Amino acid sequence: MMDAAADISGYAYEDGELNQSHDYLVPSLLDILASLSVPSNQRRLFELGCGNGAVAAVLAKQGYHVTGVDVSTQGLEQAQRRHPHLLLRQGSVYDPLADTYGQFPIVVSLEVVEHLYAPRVFAKTLYDLVEPSGTAIVSTPYHGYWKNLALALTGRLDAHFTALWDHGHIKFWSMKTLKTLLLEAGFRDLSFTRVGRVPALAKSLIAVAKKP
Repeated sequence: MMDAAADISGYAYEDGELNQSHDYLVPSLLDILASLSVPSNQRRLFELGCGNGAVAAVLAKQGYHVTGVDVSTQGLEQAQRRHPHLLLRQGSVYDPLADTYGQFPIVVSLEVVEHLYAPRVFAKTLYDLVEPSGTAIVSTPYHGYWKNLALALTGRLDAHFTALWDHGHIKFWSMKTLKTLLLEAGFRDLSFTRVGRVPALAKSLIAVAKKP
């Protein structure tokens, strides 16, 4: 029987620092944010799934006023220890977050949607948090024909799609399925970037979507 107090985020956070996935996610995120040309007085950003606060800390150094939530008590403990100046709180994508925090010009969610049983609820929460004409930026591990074929040919399917990771990845997104999810929620003007390795074998997919 699972301990009711178990951390359900899927990750164990030992500190408040960036991890290896951030080596390719964070530079790409910063490039995307720079391309938006957001005036300095409008640099309010919500991070949906802030983990240990490491990314939020990078964004704060770039001049963004960051608010974030995460389900991981362990991650938030590390965030409060390492980044006490940040407004990061306990919260879930299944909560009515816009009722509590309002809307933001930019909402970022990195490597979250693949962990969720109800991704359409996530997409609605995301949409509600973005103010009109605002931008959502969502990343998730990339899956496509050539990458999946390479995993099969190299015998790495069991490791990649492991069923043994408690609270791990349960949804495996392609560009097509993530586009469908975000369009259903009401987003428009979607664009995609594949990051980490060459595009066909990319580690992650980043979607940028606009709220009308």
